[in-house]
Amino acid sequence: MIFKSPWVLILIPFVLAGVIVFCWRRKGPSFLFSSGSLVEGLKVSWRVRFSRMPFFLRLITIALFMLALAGPRSPLGEAQHQAMGINIVLVMDVSTSMAAEDFTLNGKRASRLDVVKSVMHDFIRKRPADRIGLIAFGSKPYTVSPLTTDHAWLESNLDRVKFGLMEDGTAIGSAIASAVNRLKDVEGKSKVVVLMTDGINNAGKIDPLTAAKAAQAKGVRVYTIGTGSRGLVPYPAVDMFGRTVYQNVQIDIDEDILKKISSTANGAYFRATDTTELKGIYDQIDTMEKVKIDETGFRLYDEHFDRFLLAGLLVLLIEVLLSRTVFLRIP
Repeated sequence: MIFKSPWVLILIPFVLAGVIVFCWRRKGPSFLFSSGSLVEGLKVSWRVRFSRMPFFLRLITIALFMLALAGPRSPLGEAQHQAMGINIVLVMDVSTSMAAEDFTLNGKRASRLDVVKSVMHDFIRKRPADRIGLIAFGSKPYTVSPLTTDHAWLESNLDRVKFGLMEDGTAIGSAIASAVNRLKDVEGKSKVVVLMTDGINNAGKIDPLTAAKAAQAKGVRVYTIGTGSRGLVPYPAVDMFGRTVYQNVQIDIDEDILKKISSTANGAYFRATDTTELKGIYDQIDTMEKVKIDETGFRLYDEHFDRFLLAGLLVLLIEVLLSRTVFLRIP
């Protein structure tokens, strides 16, 4: 057993000695006799023999309280704390084209948005030490979550992302600019934007390449992902009877601009045409953005002060009961 404040232990004998001296000086005889011969031959009872027991119990109480104050503890072992290494903003397209169901999830056909959300959940869980933010965009960007290490809260906000958060459109440049704005003043070993889209920039007031240059100037690396199958893809629609039917539509991706964005901002461009490829891309980015994280070791302890405190209270209770009953002194 060790003590958090061992210096308190040094004070115990001095405090006890002080209490003894104080009580000794103020103590006088209970009765005064003109001659000691008057009490000679009287048998000494057990109460007289143990009359000082309450006083010793009080000393034990003080000692136990001071031991509790010293912070007794026993080590349980070593633990590690990981310092934050990377700041990441995930940027996802939520325009209506993301409703196309050309991907699969758990063996069933699923929309691009549902698959992207599932893959992002996995990505977040693999990076517990990083601060991660989330931006969704259509015709304008929307901050779903600022940078945070509370990944449970982040994932709950990710689950709430759906179509209709903003007007339809694809504002790639504005989305990048919003992500860079979130990262520009934060501290960290690395600042990363992972942008996923399935369309062509057709909204927003900021040109994508201008936003990419701003990211490069702020030391923000941008990875871009073009999502969606090539050619015609099944897109859900509602017929006149309220039933969901599928139409084959062509959804184009501006791969050239996405490549230029990633090249300008020192990142990389990826293309995902199915769920497996999309998962592989996020896994690859996860691997590329690994950095050596400083670890600080600290020791875990089992605290025992409460045991000494309870013991002291118990001894104090016994002392009070004895001094008020068996060893009651008058006066």
